[in-house]
Amino acid sequence: MQKQQELHMKELKKHNVQGPVATTFTASNTGSWRLERPKVNFEECIKCGTCAMVCPVNIVEIKKEEKECVVFDFNYCKGCGICANECPKKCISMVPERSEV
Repeated sequence: MQKQQELHMKELKKHNVQGPVATTFTASNTGSWRLERPKVNFEECIKCGTCAMVCPVNIVEIKKEEKECVVFDFNYCKGCGICANECPKKCISMVPERSEV
């Protein structure tokens, strides 16, 4: 048994990892450089949750019991438009970020 362990340890030493193995990442506010932002037509929204499922940064929340059911965290939204492209009812549109003062 000890010979097997020694052999296994030799194999592990061949693939020695240098540097940090685990890193802690924190999110920073990235919404300031967004050029477009999503806007929802709540009259047409069917609250299916597709926009939340396809969001690459996971910043969309669906609140089915409220009228304004789709909530975006604009501090982290990149304005990529994937939610608007994938919406089955096409009730999400991308509007210029600086259009409203």
